[in-house]
Amino acid sequence: MSQNDPVAAFRVEAGEVLEQVEQGLLDLGHRLDDHELIDAVFRGLHTLKGSGAMFGFDALASFTHHCETAFDRVRKNLTPATPQLIAVILSAQDHMRALIEGDATDRKAEGDAILAKLQAALDGAPAPTPEAAPVVQGWRLSLRLPPEAMQNGINPLALLDELRTLGDCRIVARTDQVPPLAELVPTECHIGWDIEVRGAVSRDDLEDVFIFVLDDLDLQIEAIGDTSCDDVEDAAPPPGPGTTPSALPPARVDTMPPVQDRDPATNPNGRGAPKTGESVRVPAERLDLLMDRVGELVIVQSRLSQLAHSSGSNATDVALRSISEEIERLASELRDTVMVLRMVPVATLFGRFRRLVHDIARDTGKTIELSTDGETTEVDKTVIERLADPLIHLIRNACDHGIEPPERRLAAGKPEVGQVRLSARQEGGEVVITIRDDGHGIDRERVRAKAEAHGLLQPGQVVSDQELLQMIFHPGFSTAPQITSLSGRGVGMDVVKRTIESLRGTIEVASVSGQGSAMSLRIPLTLAIIDGLLIRVGDGRYVIPLAVVEECIELSLEEDLRSRGRSFITLRDRLVPFVRLREMFATGTKPSVHQKIVIIATGTERVGLVVDQIIGSHQTVIKPMSAVHCNVPTFAGATILGDGGVALILDVVQLVALGQHQEERLRAVA
Repeated sequence: MSQNDPVAAFRVEAGEVLEQVEQGLLDLGHRLDDHELIDAVFRGLHTLKGSGAMFGFDALASFTHHCETAFDRVRKNLTPATPQLIAVILSAQDHMRALIEGDATDRKAEGDAILAKLQAALDGAPAPTPEAAPVVQGWRLSLRLPPEAMQNGINPLALLDELRTLGDCRIVARTDQVPPLAELVPTECHIGWDIEVRGAVSRDDLEDVFIFVLDDLDLQIEAIGDTSCDDVEDAAPPPGPGTTPSALPPARVDTMPPVQDRDPATNPNGRGAPKTGESVRVPAERLDLLMDRVGELVIVQSRLSQLAHSSGSNATDVALRSISEEIERLASELRDTVMVLRMVPVATLFGRFRRLVHDIARDTGKTIELSTDGETTEVDKTVIERLADPLIHLIRNACDHGIEPPERRLAAGKPEVGQVRLSARQEGGEVVITIRDDGHGIDRERVRAKAEAHGLLQPGQVVSDQELLQMIFHPGFSTAPQITSLSGRGVGMDVVKRTIESLRGTIEVASVSGQGSAMSLRIPLTLAIIDGLLIRVGDGRYVIPLAVVEECIELSLEEDLRSRGRSFITLRDRLVPFVRLREMFATGTKPSVHQKIVIIATGTERVGLVVDQIIGSHQTVIKPMSAVHCNVPTFAGATILGDGGVALILDVVQLVALGQHQEERLRAVA
């Protein structure tokens, strides 16, 4: 579909409106009397209905009209907002999403059922207690549009004409912020208005006139009561044919604060105001294509750099080396810029789960509250897309397995409301996302019993606590006493682990009986271009992600011979296991006289990698492994070097796990 297709653009923008409506409904569930949230939801539904009709989505417009009418009643205090009404509108929102995708033929029965529930929620809602409203004879409005209003398609005269249809309306223009003629831009709006509307007009009627511009509008509304009429002078009559707006005497309104003249440099409505940030919607495929091109540029730049540094010392070679260094700097800056373009805050991911927790709490009869932290942490968009499904499984498990029913929580001395917390933070080149709950924790005895029943453990076999907790990620493994619509079939957690490992990440599990559990996902920030450490093992070259490298130390031949059989070094009074990559890769070559140990770390675990040579840093464009080699452990991908050769990228997670296994095996023998 063409990127200029207006229907495609409508679908994207309608999806964003639905997201805003959903967040407003979820917030409203906690604050049923919040009129700002009620107005926001109503505006979203109103926008969706009008836009849908404009682009030919008649089924969407007709269905949304009923939901909009329901919230209009809530907005006008004719019907109270209730949890039942919010639940129906949330389910209606899912139906609207299907209608936006064009699936309207087979969904009429589903839509009718939702509308029947909507009517039942409205009929079953208690009538609101009428409040004694003060006698209002009219309203005074102070109105000012942003300068770019007309450029955005807003017609001020149409708004004023609509106000005139509500009752006796007198309008006075304010020209105090109109710039001199030489500086005037015809497409900008610098006129404000003082308006007085008299008659049986409600505040909601006035706000409905400005419903699409309320967020950008400077609008003040004051009621005119019984006693205020005698204290206010009549507003000036409409100007005659020969009267200019600047000659109009302004109406005196004592209760309305006057608009102060401000310096143009700081006045948001003046010509000297800085322009607000503009954004451009770019298809994700174009960003991926741009990233590929930058990756190719980095590879070519690496070849140029290698060629320049292998040349001689004459003037031409020196000039070539200078140009190569300048291109390297520009390529590095371009790479960083493109990487920032691909970074997305995790708030876009976390926001999806509020509805999930709301629905699970409703289905299970539990009271669960979701809180988030670190939403501004940014991750590559590809990582964000692939994290959605694993996090859904983990949150569902936390709500279904972890959080207890209200009566059990109260009996255990806990608050009735269960807490699920999503947090994100950056640690070096990784992002750590943690899902924590305050439930009853993981039953280790049940996990062990299930593991023995599945043949994963032998009776009496000694395993570490982390190894035992990691059993829950095996296929078909479940400790749920019964199968429910949410969990219990043993599928999901193994998919979580496979997905996280495919992202070169790890999962850490922590649990305290009676206090809750925490699942921490460690994932690299990006899957496209990384800074790497280029090494040589035997005749092959490999890349270690630089973000996990802590330090490099020398391993002398004597120390290498002494460490045979134990593979440990003492580093600042701490034993660190190391792996000889030459033996692991079976290179068949003799060790170098000056071997090096590269200390790598993920989380709190550290492992040394023995290499023959450290070549230097390298901008690494990650290329996926072929279908034949994608399941080979210890390798996360490949990259092309400056001389056209290929270097494999080491999978740090697998290497750390191998080092830990080797350490435990040697300790068991000792």
